[in-house]
Amino acid sequence: MKLLGIEASQHAGYHLGRYRQVRDFGADLFVLNGIGEDGYWTEGRYRVAGSQDIGAIIAAARDWHAAEAFDGVFTFSESAVVTVAAVAEALGRPGVGVDAARQSRNKLLMRQAHEQAGVPHPRYRLVTSLDEAVATAGEFGYPVVLKPTLGAASDFVFRVDDAEEMELRYKITVEGMTHMSPYLREARGLDLGPHGVLVESFLDGHEHLFEALAWDDEVYLGSAVDRVTAEGDTFEDDVHRAPTTLSGPELARVHRVIADAAHAQGLRRSVMHAEVRYHRGDPYIVEIAIRPGGGGLDLVAQVTADYSPIEAVMDVARGVRPRVRHYTPTGVHMMGTCLICDEGQLEYVRIPAEITAASQTLMAAATARPGDVIRRPPNGNNVLGFLIVTGTSAQDAQRRLENFADQIEVKLAGQAPTTTKTPWERLGPEHART
Repeated sequence: MKLLGIEASQHAGYHLGRYRQVRDFGADLFVLNGIGEDGYWTEGRYRVAGSQDIGAIIAAARDWHAAEAFDGVFTFSESAVVTVAAVAEALGRPGVGVDAARQSRNKLLMRQAHEQAGVPHPRYRLVTSLDEAVATAGEFGYPVVLKPTLGAASDFVFRVDDAEEMELRYKITVEGMTHMSPYLREARGLDLGPHGVLVESFLDGHEHLFEALAWDDEVYLGSAVDRVTAEGDTFEDDVHRAPTTLSGPELARVHRVIADAAHAQGLRRSVMHAEVRYHRGDPYIVEIAIRPGGGGLDLVAQVTADYSPIEAVMDVARGVRPRVRHYTPTGVHMMGTCLICDEGQLEYVRIPAEITAASQTLMAAATARPGDVIRRPPNGNNVLGFLIVTGTSAQDAQRRLENFADQIEVKLAGQAPTTTKTPWERLGPEHART
């Protein structure tokens, strides 16, 4: 099979590991970036359109398709899901459609779709001024969540506890959302829906992440992961644990919510990353993205639930039903975390070879590169990389994760070397949830 992976603007080397998986799973993989580095992918199977303009990207894809006859197109980038939908339509390849992609990318349009379908979701409102934000928060009741409609990776997403904090956070969000990297990596010339600020009611319960699949009338939960660190006033891609602690009846309720939300977004054949959070004992949809979850959640799904989101992407892209079953844990325990440091310019990250080579290590990788500027909330939400380990129990996996994280050294310009921090170490032990 010939597949074309697309990024409107290359996200450093973040997606290379997944491209290699696609190749290793048997695809003849070609990569097209609107803007990208020379030599990013295999010679003869890599092109750069030279522009983030959607017209230029489509033209480059058409030209290459005429020579190679691709079976499907796909992306792993949240910032390219609408781009890929447009390219798929132009090439006559399977896709979710531009309208469904837009609804699955823009948080306001997603909320409106959920509301119209009666899917449990937080209250929300698009606000255009600080006064509107304060009035909305007063109506919903503090705390509330402030977020950009076209964000990703929790950039400029804040929990706001009072009107004084709203004044500070609203200004930061309005200024930050225009230069946040997920927005800047979008193709130019696409209708992405309103680029603005949402105020949402706060969901006060535990959170769970699912790698899922919509195929015609059925929705499958391929894997389930618990989020096990509570936030401060920002939302991190932080600590995850599998198998889920949700009971059978709880999973059945979550499945219904995700299925209804997926169909509300117009998704009939799509890989999905779904996030659900409980509020007063009931599951609410946070969002459904139409690509696999980041940070190694694809590896977690393979090991803890025998579901392969990457292979599902490959199949869906060419219109073939993936191998999937309803969530069935394998019994393997996992804990994973993003690796965090202070703000500054990165000089190096050193991960000991014994960690990367350990049989219990699923992923130990730095995604930030020397020279990158690391920004932390409220200025951004950059992480160093990801660490995921397995264990014989939840406690065994957590002990190993903490031990390995304490051995990973990071050096920022002008600062002494230190070790990476797990999010619960950064927030304090009172935020750990076992």
